[in-house]
Amino acid sequence: MTSFRTLDELDPKGKRILLRLDLNVPMENGKVADLTRIERVLPTIRELADKGGKVVLLAHFGRPKGKHQPKESLAPVAQALESALGTKVKFAPDCIGETATHAVAALKDGEVLLLENTRFHLGEEKNDPAFAEALAAHGDTFVNDAFSAAHRAHVSTEGLARLLPAYAGRAMQAELDALARALETPRRPVAAIVGGAKVSTKLELLGNLCAEVECLIIGGGMANTFLAARGIAVGRSLCEHDLAIIAREIEEKAKARGCEIMLPIDAVVATEFKAHVPHRVAALDDIKSDEMILDIGPRSIEVITGKLREVATLVWNGPVGAFELAPFDAGTVAIAREAASLTASGKLVSIGGGGDTVAALNRARVTEKFTYVSTAGGAFLEWLEGKALPGVEALRKA
Repeated sequence: MTSFRTLDELDPKGKRILLRLDLNVPMENGKVADLTRIERVLPTIRELADKGGKVVLLAHFGRPKGKHQPKESLAPVAQALESALGTKVKFAPDCIGETATHAVAALKDGEVLLLENTRFHLGEEKNDPAFAEALAAHGDTFVNDAFSAAHRAHVSTEGLARLLPAYAGRAMQAELDALARALETPRRPVAAIVGGAKVSTKLELLGNLCAEVECLIIGGGMANTFLAARGIAVGRSLCEHDLAIIAREIEEKAKARGCEIMLPIDAVVATEFKAHVPHRVAALDDIKSDEMILDIGPRSIEVITGKLREVATLVWNGPVGAFELAPFDAGTVAIAREAASLTASGKLVSIGGGGDTVAALNRARVTEKFTYVSTAGGAFLEWLEGKALPGVEALRKA
């Protein structure tokens, strides 16, 4: 983290701090349904407020496309944030203009104000200089604690960092530290598990990881494409047969770079994609034309967990089976629990991220046992792909 400015270098006393958060939380019946994202940013808010900063919160919510949409107002989020924070959170019904200006001006040291959805203005997503100037007028310093939005070059993620002294918040700092431990300065050897439905959505990820890790474990629907490219009949399994050439190229690239690719060696198959349907364990040369691969088999679990015991760092993005449906969650759960056990014993640094991955780790009840689990979706994936994230690059020290 030495290449990024952090709160260790900021004295917030008496300053107006524009603090960008990820408050794009799920709602049910007008109330926040999951506090995970709110809880992650509480330490940054408390630190800045306790040190006498005037904390002005910025966030987007939904996709209002530049229009004031009551259903995408941050007002209900302000109430949930106030309850979680345990202190008053003021709310302004716009993020620029006279009402916002007056609300910011009325703030006292240590007080917290949430401005309305930045995406109510078209200038936000366009990274419009005029909108950036209007937002920047509310602050003396900018702090970004929203890694999940760092892959977007918007005003509240990147534009403000060009106009004001900019720092990483504690949640952003933790994320960057974890990612550095995963691929930039990892304990080696490193293994990566990449799962999910389609190869086509993760071509850049697979290409980048081949150059970064010693072992690439491919599971989920995307493994079927690699198996088919090897001439294995996969029946009615989810498979992108048109990407067979690409799959072979990725394998050749990995081999040239000394990266081992591990694919399933057996499978759990069924004729229907439903929970608790009749199913069986099949060898790869015994998959019938009307069957679908829905999970890795017991021999695959044994080989993969054995590999985890040989490596020092694990990066995980995507489940290895149809984890949403029992019993096809068995492979993902078994691997997750082995990784958690190795982490607890100090033998493994485990970093997981992406929406399905988080859901799978929650299902296995091991989320808290991993070294770090990122709730970011697109930003986590783009970082693994080796892309520069605008919101992160703007925080680098000169």
